[in-house]
Amino acid sequence: MRPILLSALIILSFHAFAQPPHKTENVILITFDGMRWQDVFGGADSSLMKQQDKLKDPKVREKFWRTDLTERRKALFPFLWTTVAEKGQIFGNRRLGNKVNVTNQMWFSYPGYNEILTGFADDARITSNDKIYNENETVLEFINYQPAFAGKVAAFTSWDVFPFIINDKRSGVFVSAGEMKAERNPLTEREQLLNQMMAVTPNMLEGVRLDAFTFYFGMEYLKKNKPRVMYFSFDETDDFAHEGEYAAYLNSAHNTDGFLSELYNYLQSDPTYKDKTTLIITTDHGRGGGPVDWRSHGSKVNGADQIWIAVIGPDIPALGEWKSEGQQYQNQVAQTIAALLRLKYESKNATGKVLDGVLKR
Repeated sequence: MRPILLSALIILSFHAFAQPPHKTENVILITFDGMRWQDVFGGADSSLMKQQDKLKDPKVREKFWRTDLTERRKALFPFLWTTVAEKGQIFGNRRLGNKVNVTNQMWFSYPGYNEILTGFADDARITSNDKIYNENETVLEFINYQPAFAGKVAAFTSWDVFPFIINDKRSGVFVSAGEMKAERNPLTEREQLLNQMMAVTPNMLEGVRLDAFTFYFGMEYLKKNKPRVMYFSFDETDDFAHEGEYAAYLNSAHNTDGFLSELYNYLQSDPTYKDKTTLIITTDHGRGGGPVDWRSHGSKVNGADQIWIAVIGPDIPALGEWKSEGQQYQNQVAQTIAALLRLKYESKNATGKVLDGVLKR
């Protein structure tokens, strides 16, 4: 054999051998509705807490305020700023020039969730939060059509519009949304208890299931049915922000971070998921940054197109918080989910690519 050819074969063999094996077999997507990047990367905002000092949670400052920024954001999001920051990646700290934006021009929920789940902005057809069945195929629907994933895709969401966003009738994806109870028999004891508790728990959020019920209904489904792709969508952060209740907004964000910790610990305790599951965490839209417009979003609110993304899993390089300048987009999430499962998301409209630096090279 010629020396040059032999050398080439050795180099190719080395690269093939050096490539780490792909480990992700399952993906879980999680969204905090309307969670600001400012709070994710900066922790509790002292100026907004001042508006709450005499209101419903006077201890919010004690719980979440720290003089040091690193400790402050960790107090609010301990899982995100310990486990994810140490073992995964976090994008979107605009103070460091690292940006994540939506590409739709609406800057509110249905258009944002469509972009997350389909990989493109549909500004021509999705212009409201109305309960209209989505004509676009989501990545969840695409994955559910694959033989290895059929019947193994599910979504548990607090907002009752998600059956329409995911188009559960056409897609075949199991969607539990709004104030739906657990109904798939046989019910576990916990599901029966959750059904009873939800029926008697006061809830002032119209069309929204309290996030704790969404999470624990979803966890029971996860344990019982072992889906390979799952979506949790939490809503309270957006609801409390619209009401100007910054303390409740912070408490809800902190509680949801706790849900993620509980989810991650369970996954790492179950052989079906341990070291085989990647989590992608993001939001549907941003909010304003000022003392009044933090309550709002939409195309007229400056900064409401600014979001963030976090990823943790066995194939994700542990790079932590991205501190270099860069630009990512919401439309990259769908393609990243598919790529993590070794699938090519062949949507005719999807424009997003895989998130930069996420998959091991």
